[in-house]
Amino acid sequence: MSELGKVAPSHLRRPALVYVRQSSLTQVERNTESTQRQYALVSRAVELGWPKSAVKVIDEDLGVSGASAAGRTGFADLAAQVGLGEVGIVLAIEVSRLARNSSDWYRLLDLAGMTDTLIADSDGVYHPAMFNDRLLLGMKGTMSEAELHILRARLTGGIRNKAARGELRTALPMGLVWHEGKITLHPTEAVRGVIAAVFEQFELRGSARSVWIWLK
Repeated sequence: MSELGKVAPSHLRRPALVYVRQSSLTQVERNTESTQRQYALVSRAVELGWPKSAVKVIDEDLGVSGASAAGRTGFADLAAQVGLGEVGIVLAIEVSRLARNSSDWYRLLDLAGMTDTLIADSDGVYHPAMFNDRLLLGMKGTMSEAELHILRARLTGGIRNKAARGELRTALPMGLVWHEGKITLHPTEAVRGVIAAVFEQFELRGSARSVWIWLK
């Protein structure tokens, strides 16, 4: 069945939701092309038959990881609207934008299947109530979750190898710096003076709040 063949009048009577997400604020700042591609899904919804006025963009989760639904207010709002049968189609550039956790993904598929809501990505349009489409969406979700696991494993492995060589450098508290592989006091005398004064005042005043008031 073609993409347009899956879009019925009952779907077009309900709004289309475009879900936009990047995993971190760094990605939001640097991967601008990806963000633009996601916003461009509005045009895809129009091509599928929705008037532009009926296409809503949910982008509250920009800079939030998709590893869990926790803290993703945009995804929670999307799932709630789907569960209430208020959405005709959900569009995302790829499955990983919606969820990288199988439990969250299958919960959304169940809701979409029960409420006759379509899901679309860059590859096609799917109806979660249809066996073949649900099977394909399930595989996409599994691959998305596996990809996250692989990325984490690579990152953790790199950190451990660096630590084993004694080359791992982590962020230090204010006033300390890395110098030739060792942790030393900040080279700027003014910085050292302020930090020393803070500790002196804490010893005199006995509380961090009192020191904070003194600093003001």
